[in-house]
Amino acid sequence: MANPSQFGFQDASSPIMEELVEFHDHALMVALAICSLVLYLLTLMLMEKLSSNTVDAQEVELIWTILPAIVLILLALPSLQILYMMDEIDEPDLTLKAIGHQWYWTYEYTDFKDLSFDSYMVPTSELPSGHFRLLEVDHRVVVPMESPIRVIITAGDVLHSWAVPTLGVKTDAIPGRLNQTSFITTRPGIFYGQCSEICGANHSYMPIVVESTPLTHFENWSSLLSASS
Repeated sequence: MANPSQFGFQDASSPIMEELVEFHDHALMVALAICSLVLYLLTLMLMEKLSSNTVDAQEVELIWTILPAIVLILLALPSLQILYMMDEIDEPDLTLKAIGHQWYWTYEYTDFKDLSFDSYMVPTSELPSGHFRLLEVDHRVVVPMESPIRVIITAGDVLHSWAVPTLGVKTDAIPGRLNQTSFITTRPGIFYGQCSEICGANHSYMPIVVESTPLTHFENWSSLLSASS
């Protein structure tokens, strides 16, 4: 959960998000090194310590041709590694289908016979004390902790996007098309997200809440929900 005046990312709650935070720090260090070099060269030029012969030298041209290539490699390799990690979906323990509507989400647990529900935002007038405005829903997505989860995402009307920042997940929901993503929660907790594609007048009122629980708690929850449906 983000805090007021927070700089940086939310606390990572999945291996993918941990990798993204590490890559962010890595990219910032590369950018800092580039800015320092440029500032150093500008300082030398202002102090007139660089002559025209130095600037036009072939050695300098060789350096500023090779250096950008090295920088691109330093950024591309870890980025590609994370990209392939995000595409890996290997034998998930649970498959969840998320369907975007104007302006709510429908969830189907495809591994269970009759386990599906609609998830609407709780209006401010009905919000219990201590809960988050515009982020709470009447039915949360409950998943077992430390289990591979596959999410199949689509939409029933217009474009939506299923995004939970602390899990490092953001996938577009497109009518007539099935997209998929996956995640593993590394700790118990409640993780908040929102529809991240402008989808109409009430786009801001499509929150997403994922609750990560121990496996036994998830089994009890799914049994109760299946029995009541």
